[in-house]
Amino acid sequence: MDVTYREQEVADSAASAAGRLVADGVPARLAGGDPTLWGEDTAPVAAARLGWLALPRVSRELLPELGALVRRTRAEGLTTVVLAGMGGSSLAPEVICASADVPLTVLDTTDPDQVRRALAEGLDSTVLVVAGTSGSAIETEALLRVYERAFRDAGIDPVTRVTVVTDPGSPLERAAAEAGYHLILAAPGVGGRYSALSAFGLVPSALAGADAGRLLDEAGEVLPLLSKDSGNPGLDLGAALGGAALGGRDRLLLDDRLSAATGLPDWIEQLVAESTGKRGRGILPVVGGEPQGTGDELLVAIDAGDGDVRVDGPLGAQFLVWEYATAVAGLLLGVDPFDEPNVTESKAATGRLLALPELPVGEPALVDGPVEVYGRTRAKDLPGVLTELLRSVPDDGYLAVMAYLDRLAAFDAPVPEGADFELMTDAWMAADPATLRPLLALRTDRPVTFGWGPRFLHSTGQYHMGGPQNGVFLQVTGAVADDVAVPGRPYTLGTLQLAQALGDLDALEHRGRPAVRVHLTDRAAGVAHLLAAAQEA
Repeated sequence: MDVTYREQEVADSAASAAGRLVADGVPARLAGGDPTLWGEDTAPVAAARLGWLALPRVSRELLPELGALVRRTRAEGLTTVVLAGMGGSSLAPEVICASADVPLTVLDTTDPDQVRRALAEGLDSTVLVVAGTSGSAIETEALLRVYERAFRDAGIDPVTRVTVVTDPGSPLERAAAEAGYHLILAAPGVGGRYSALSAFGLVPSALAGADAGRLLDEAGEVLPLLSKDSGNPGLDLGAALGGAALGGRDRLLLDDRLSAATGLPDWIEQLVAESTGKRGRGILPVVGGEPQGTGDELLVAIDAGDGDVRVDGPLGAQFLVWEYATAVAGLLLGVDPFDEPNVTESKAATGRLLALPELPVGEPALVDGPVEVYGRTRAKDLPGVLTELLRSVPDDGYLAVMAYLDRLAAFDAPVPEGADFELMTDAWMAADPATLRPLLALRTDRPVTFGWGPRFLHSTGQYHMGGPQNGVFLQVTGAVADDVAVPGRPYTLGTLQLAQALGDLDALEHRGRPAVRVHLTDRAAGVAHLLAAAQEA
């Protein structure tokens, strides 16, 4: 595992930060699990979240049970693995399986179309992994109910198909035990976004066909280095991230175009944004972003390529080193990297909305073809709305696009007529599902991020609420043509999805952030119209 600095300014700031950390004994204290590193006030939270440091060793105890589970499911012909989980419970397995080129259906969504398509993959061959540290995520609970009903309707006992991964003593553990589901308890004291090498990352990945032992071997090789004062890749990377952010370079551009790993920046985005975005501070990851030369960017290349920093190493080592580096960056920024104090704001607003007889969607400020626009705007059409949003981004701010749609098919639309192919980014040409982001990014020198709702609520949502209050927000929702009931609940998946969007918007507006919701009354036509408007903005 190797971390190299390829720009002198970055090297100097990292060396200065690393010197201070070594003088304070940070490498040895962190490797020893000292929870007081981030302050006495935060020690109780940190003490319950430092178990990830031991996962390369502790998780090896899980391998025999995993092997037996894999053999049993294969013998029963269960080859379709579906994962219902949010945030850290889903992002790491998705990266592991994509990198290993093995199929895993990840449901970190409440979109009815996406769920309905997963249900159609063949229940006869499906095993469902339900993952959550506590089981309190409303999305995961809803998905479990949907699958339980689907299995029973197909004449299949859910007990034979559901595996639950959760923390010891959680409500989900009790519910799984009462239902008789196969239960695997994760190592305690980890926390969702640091759980890549725990049962949360390994169980669904192994079932899908990835080599869990290899990941632990890769992480185990780098583990001894993380207690050292020099030659410590976690310290080197953390000093670079934190030192650059303290010097005003707090926009983290992630380039993995030449990496053997697939999708690692999405996992890093969640880890860094949720860990550092609080107390008005934070590092904003920008996945797929191109350098704009604005002076506040730090470009990190993964495995290959030219960046200010380059991080080379196999996937298991990458997971552990980025976790260590994020904890170190949080220390330098003066924030607790293990709590998420603002994540509940959107969740609470969603709960209040679901308790109402109907959702208060309000009246659109304007209608442009198959797109309704909600929020404060002086624009007369959709291109004008997008132009207005782009112009409202502060000089030190960012634009966040948040799409509550089917993330696997939402942007399967024709390229807008007249699109400038000379300016299209690599992401567009590779049929990036977040096509809207690169189109808007061409029209501003400020960062443009993209998140799929509701999964970003469990990651970058913390940064939106708790980080620097300089974000501008574009939310995209869509009409539901074929909804999915949630058995035992008074709402459908479509209603839940819209309530989550409205709840998030409400939380942002209460913070005084500029935010506009565009609603696609016809999803396919609306997406095409939205992309055309972005081209005109």
